[in-house]
Amino acid sequence: MKNDHSLLSNIRIVLDHTSHPGNIGSAARAMKTMGLSRLHLVEPRRFPHAEADALACDARDVLGEAQVHTTLDEALRGCVFAAGLSARRRDLAHPCMDVREAAQRLVEIATTQEVALVFGNEAYGLSNEELSKCQLMISIPTDSAYTSLNVASAVQIMAYELRMAVLTESGAASDTPKFARLEDIEFFYQRLEETLIRIQFLDPDHPKRLMPRIRRMFARTQLEKEELSILMGILKQINLHAKHKVD
Repeated sequence: MKNDHSLLSNIRIVLDHTSHPGNIGSAARAMKTMGLSRLHLVEPRRFPHAEADALACDARDVLGEAQVHTTLDEALRGCVFAAGLSARRRDLAHPCMDVREAAQRLVEIATTQEVALVFGNEAYGLSNEELSKCQLMISIPTDSAYTSLNVASAVQIMAYELRMAVLTESGAASDTPKFARLEDIEFFYQRLEETLIRIQFLDPDHPKRLMPRIRRMFARTQLEKEELSILMGILKQINLHAKHKVD
């Protein structure tokens, strides 16, 4: 089996539009106690900040190495799988797992490839658009009378579950297929939408919910690298035939 630090280095924690610097520091501390070190921040309101340093305690090295991005796409670049935390059910949502099952899934893929765990803003969480960039939704089963969970506490729960999953990982890395990178899948969605408009299957003025449904469909399949190449080849041929028909 891969040692736990080597495996955990393939897992990045992404905090999206975090408002309070203290939560960033507390999340860094939660990560380090469980052996996680890769922190990515998407447009944090205040960072670097003294409060983040104070609450990180001896995890200031995690803060020092944190990467700051302007978009979620940037933060996910290089990953083949992303799971987003959400406290509420969504219409047209991706598949939802509990924390333990999700952690096992993330660790399974992280034996050979990079994955991300995405946490939203303290007040409103992840938007539907941001969650659509993930392949899995995770819900922490809080009490129905009070579902509000501090983002750093959510990081601690998931970090613990990830560590426990690593400790029980069987090490069957050879059985894990090579998945397509998320940035390549996003490019595929872009080209697919353009193609559907070109062949008049999608009306851009009245798109309804076609693309969100397509995203959800492919999220369930988890595209492998070779499968994505096949789909891109199909799109290329469709566009060639559409062009010849116009000409």
